[in-house]
Amino acid sequence: MSLTRDDVKKVARLSRLRMDDQQLDELAPKLNGILGFIEQLSEVDTDNVEPLSNVARSTLPLRDDVINDGECRDAVLANAPESEEGFFAVPKVVE
Repeated sequence: MSLTRDDVKKVARLSRLRMDDQQLDELAPKLNGILGFIEQLSEVDTDNVEPLSNVARSTLPLRDDVINDGECRDAVLANAPESEEGFFAVPKVVE
């Protein structure tokens, strides 16, 4: 697939990018190069290849899922302009 200057102009317009004629002429071969690379990738045989999330095959260390309250309520509320009974106090906005 090859993009013409008019195709690039249409893509730029759809992307809300203002480009002059020189920029359009410079961008067309670059986009064609990108599309050529993508066409090369589609030729690669990937039939028996499992999907990967990381090429290093590393596993992330997991921690135990323990529920707690953070044990820092007083430190958090110290930054609040107003607090009441251990909660943030905010002005009433609904009548």
